[in-house]
Amino acid sequence: MSSGDDLRAVLRRHPAGVVVVTVDVADQPLGLTVASLVALALEPPLVGISIARQSALHELLREAGGFAVSLLAGDQVAVAQHFARGVPPIAMWEGVAVREGRRGPLLEGAVGWLECGLDGELDAGDHTFFCGRVEHVE
Repeated sequence: MSSGDDLRAVLRRHPAGVVVVTVDVADQPLGLTVASLVALALEPPLVGISIARQSALHELLREAGGFAVSLLAGDQVAVAQHFARGVPPIAMWEGVAVREGRRGPLLEGAVGWLECGLDGELDAGDHTFFCGRVEHVE
C-alpha cells in the first residue's frame, strides 16, 4: 500500500498534468491521454480522472476495476498525441515502449507511475469522474 507522502513526491515531479491512463481487460490493453489527473487526498492516497462517456476506455475502466497512470515527461509529446488520437486497438501499442503493470501497461520514459483501484465515480456531464485509490506509486 502506498502512502500520501509517496503520492505527493511523485506528483511534484509532474508539473504538466498530462498523463496516459491505461487498463487491461482480458489481455486487451487500452490507453488514453488525459489532462484531468488531480490529487484528491493523501490519507488515504486518492486521485481522480475525468473520462468521456463515449471513450472506449470508459466502460473498460469500470470492468477492470482500476487503472494505471503514466505521468508523461516533457519530451513525450508524441506519446501524448498518439494516445489522444484514438488509435485502433490493433495499432495502439506498436512502437510504444511499455512494461507490465498490475492495472495496465506502464509507459517507459514517464516521470512516474500510479496504479489505482477504482474507489468511486461521479457523473459529470458527458464525462464520468473516476476516483482511484492509489495502490502503488513509482
